[in-house]
Amino acid sequence: MNERINELAKQADIRWLLEFYPSLETFAQLIVKECADICMELAAKCAGLPSEGALAVDCANLIKQDFGVEE
Repeated sequence: MNERINELAKQADIRWLLEFYPSLETFAQLIVKECADICMELAAKCAGLPSEGALAVDCANLIKQDFGVEE
């Protein structure tokens, strides 16, 4: 299990749910991927603005890295 998702589940007092419903971790990863995709969409819109586009790509990569989500 991804450590960050595990920490958040503990904070929300639902860690026990992940033991009975492991698909909830997949659900959490899909939410993280969706957030990272929003950053990538922003990067595409900022194509003419190099620094803003690069920041959006960095944002997406950091979100996925923090939650251990692959492409």
